[in-house]
Amino acid sequence: MNQQPEVPEITPLELKERLDAGDVLLLVDVREYHEAQIADLPEHDQLRIPTGEFPQRIDEVAPDAEVVLYCRSGGRSAWATAILMQRGYERVLNLKGGVLGWRAEVDPTLRAY
Repeated sequence: MNQQPEVPEITPLELKERLDAGDVLLLVDVREYHEAQIADLPEHDQLRIPTGEFPQRIDEVAPDAEVVLYCRSGGRSAWATAILMQRGYERVLNLKGGVLGWRAEVDPTLRAY
């Protein structure tokens, strides 16, 4: 069985507090493009790299940035976080629960999908 390495996480509330405090974070959305049209986090110059394109486009993620990856529920972004960690990225976090977690903890007006 393919065991995923333990990926560090940030909760939606912790992320909201950090964004509200003006922390400089690179948000990376690994969902498919159409998913962002349905529901998304507040605009924060997200880098959008769908999971299928992630291995080829990994160089677009600045290695010195503090990176928060997200998807719909946290699975695809956990995978992408693990890949960045394997490539030597040190400041990477997976958004726990993804967009659905953000909806549950921060913004109940987001559409569920």
